[in-house]
Amino acid sequence: MEVLVCDMYHTSLAMDAGVWSHHSSARQERHNDTTTHRYGGVAVQSEAVRGSREEVRVENSIDRYYPYIAPAAKMLLDEDAVGSSEFNPGPQLPGMTPKFREFFSASRLAYTPLGEYAGKRLSFLNLAQNPGTRTTKTFASLVVVARAVRFIQETGQRVMILTPSSANKATAMRDAVLSAIRLNLVTPDQLSVSVVVPEGSTPKLWESELSRDLELKDRNPVAVYQGAEPAHVKALARHVVEEHAAALKDSTGVNLWYTLGLNNYMAADVVRAFAEADLFPSATPRLHVHAVSSAYGLLGHAQGHALLDESVRGSMAHPRYFLVQHLGAPDMVLSLYHGSTNANLVPSYGYDESTGLYEQQADPRFPYTTMNPGETLDTTFYTRNPPTSPRMNELIRTHGGGGIVVSLHECLTRYPRIRALLRPAGVELPADPRDLREWSLIMAMTGILNAVDRGLVPEEDILVHGSGCYSRHDYTPFPPASLHRVETGDMLKDVVFKAAGA
Repeated sequence: MEVLVCDMYHTSLAMDAGVWSHHSSARQERHNDTTTHRYGGVAVQSEAVRGSREEVRVENSIDRYYPYIAPAAKMLLDEDAVGSSEFNPGPQLPGMTPKFREFFSASRLAYTPLGEYAGKRLSFLNLAQNPGTRTTKTFASLVVVARAVRFIQETGQRVMILTPSSANKATAMRDAVLSAIRLNLVTPDQLSVSVVVPEGSTPKLWESELSRDLELKDRNPVAVYQGAEPAHVKALARHVVEEHAAALKDSTGVNLWYTLGLNNYMAADVVRAFAEADLFPSATPRLHVHAVSSAYGLLGHAQGHALLDESVRGSMAHPRYFLVQHLGAPDMVLSLYHGSTNANLVPSYGYDESTGLYEQQADPRFPYTTMNPGETLDTTFYTRNPPTSPRMNELIRTHGGGGIVVSLHECLTRYPRIRALLRPAGVELPADPRDLREWSLIMAMTGILNAVDRGLVPEEDILVHGSGCYSRHDYTPFPPASLHRVETGDMLKDVVFKAAGA
């Protein structure tokens, strides 16, 4: 693995950059930065484009870094198979073919400098460019589904992916499965996906051919948990896998695969660090900003950075990470600064009758103003006491970074400025913020602007990871009549078994 990554970066960091402007009003000069990677004796060509303001667009990032994702995935995912009796298709990725290259083409990313803010260099990494999802969860979903496809093609056995989600993972996994079926990499009978989401997340689910086609709809169900605790969807899915996967295999021949594991996501998110070192490195300390629930994306970036050749790492400052959360689930920020997620550690808010807002000034890492101290800004961020906190805390305490919590009121106050800042990156936010359905990018931008204004950011170089952004104009909501209501693990089991026999 180290040799492969070393070989890649000794080659790719020496590439000449071209010039390109994506603004139609500018005179366009475009030069393709095409790299030939060699892995297993196969030459793979991929393309990136640089812009006149140092914009960088990678049209197919998984293809570009595929020779290095494969060994990284094996290293990470071999750990998951040790001592586990659960089905796992293995860490191996399929060999690259034209069909798989088309399959991975949804893994577009773009880097754009946004100019300066209060003397800080602000830039943006757009990871939500798949028009079928508008979320970074596409990257991991493509790698997960590719592993399942390879297993199916080699063994002829059937696979059903089962994942709990707050919405975006579900939409992305369904989109990847649909893409594999459309490209005839598998048949609908061979690969399917079942998801379970909390009831509050259903407005964020995207309709697709998986819900319009009657056969695909029956094979790929969406279950909705109606209980009070949204994160309980994870326990429901675990129950089905642990108690009923063997019976499902015996009765239908379907292998049930629970895919929520951290390493499944890190195996794809290493791409962020590969692209950064390859195309937009920084010699000064760079702060990576991300709206997080469990920080899978930042941990993937950290893993990718660790896999770089030592000579490349030595030419870059170690990345620093900045977590942005909301009042409904601030546990990672609480853990970072207090070593505990006790709700009593959240500062107390007092009601100001003159403004109609709740306010506090005791802790600059929490909102100064909010319309409701108990608000849930976005149902995407629902995880409490995430097991990833200790690892993230260690990274930040060792190398630098921080975190902050934002409110809806703060996001709305910043919204016009954020809308203007993101426009050069080709992100056109709706004029009316009430049209937004995914707030993670607005949260991240609000958080870092607040942090800079409050003197919490010593770093001069700031990169915001755009993990998701969409409005009601970008998708058709999943039809409520097609949802399967569940309250227990056994009810979810019934949905899964029915789909496997469809």
